[in-house]
Amino acid sequence: MSRLDRVRIGCGAGFADDRIEPAVELAERGRLNYLVFECLAERTVALAQRAKLNDPDAGYNEWLADRMEAVLEPCARQGVKIITNMGAANPRAAARAVAEIARRKGLTGLKIAAVTGDDVLDHVRGTDLPLLERPVTLSALGDTVISANAYTGIDGILAALRQDADIVIGGRIADPALFLAPLVHEFGWSTADWRLMGTGTAVGHLLECAAHVTGGYFADPGVKEVPDLARLGFPLAEVDADGSFSITKVEGSGGRVTVATVTEQLLYEVHDPAAYFTPDVVADFSGARLEQVGDDRVAVRGISGHSRPGTLKVSVGYVDSFIGEGEISYAGPNSVARGRLALDIVRQRLPLIGVPTTETRFDLIGVDAVHRGAGVSATGDPGEVRIRVVARTDSMAQARRVGHEVVALWLNGPCGGGGATRNAYEDIAVVSVFLDRNLISPTVILEES
Repeated sequence: MSRLDRVRIGCGAGFADDRIEPAVELAERGRLNYLVFECLAERTVALAQRAKLNDPDAGYNEWLADRMEAVLEPCARQGVKIITNMGAANPRAAARAVAEIARRKGLTGLKIAAVTGDDVLDHVRGTDLPLLERPVTLSALGDTVISANAYTGIDGILAALRQDADIVIGGRIADPALFLAPLVHEFGWSTADWRLMGTGTAVGHLLECAAHVTGGYFADPGVKEVPDLARLGFPLAEVDADGSFSITKVEGSGGRVTVATVTEQLLYEVHDPAAYFTPDVVADFSGARLEQVGDDRVAVRGISGHSRPGTLKVSVGYVDSFIGEGEISYAGPNSVARGRLALDIVRQRLPLIGVPTTETRFDLIGVDAVHRGAGVSATGDPGEVRIRVVARTDSMAQARRVGHEVVALWLNGPCGGGGATRNAYEDIAVVSVFLDRNLISPTVILEES
């Protein structure tokens, strides 16, 4: 049974390190029913699993507390429900942390749901499931595998909302599902109505990257102008029960919502617009019609969909190697030549000191670190450069020595070096497999403030 004729749903974050104040603006002035925080990526969840292995109370988004401190009160005051995948590898710990924040703020009676079930490591570890990216099976990775999380759909969120949850915190829930679930819940849509499921997925896809659709990533000065980027507003959608919807933002906030910004986001990370695979539907964006229907308001029509896939994508995190890096700057006359000499020294030193590498980069940042050689000015050298050496190795001890060689240039290399830094870290990589969706089922655990 539909409870609302129209749902206003906003995106409070589009990635793990997104800004916080635009979400507060949405909570306070967006007249929302739902505020969604999409903060998880493939590698993010693998890193979170590593953090949880080291601390059973860790493994959720590091900005969770800051975001909830900022938006809980205005959301509770205005009856805005919150949905997020900031639980990452540990939704239950995240839910407990949010419950504690709510209690501290005197916001009693809030139901906070943790949605689990996406962790499928026990289902896939050591199996012969073929990797999507390589002509081998998962078993070839041996004991380097540390995580496996399936892209789950709306089922867990729906179960939580049906238990009157005010805040739903999940892990690797697919990005558009975070937005689709409340639409299905409020409008009573059939999960087998593929047109509506495709339309709701399009709502989610357009909102999930937050400021991308309001002009942030779109902006290119002199080419695609966007006003007031320092106060960029995050997007919201107005969705009706028949699936018609428009994308807009809070009036007076920075940025723009135009057919061009919406078009860029609609096509972002979509391999085939006619077949955008998600856990809930294979959405079809190929018939989309976009219309500017007001200032910062674009109506979207013509979305459809097809039956959902029988398998779910699983992101598998594994320890691939160890990365060592070091940087140092050179300024003043002849800085590029001194920078190149410094790189040559380290290039020779690594084999001399017995550091085997499987991949290396020797960059002059600001000269050739992105386009090799293309950034060098024909009119003369820049006034300063920074060198960067990065190498992939087989052990942390070897990785540490890479940065050590760069820092040693302070006294052993060309004159005028300064601002040296070094770092070494374990490199967590991600590959993908498909898993029968029937092996995966969500669980909802409720906490109360």
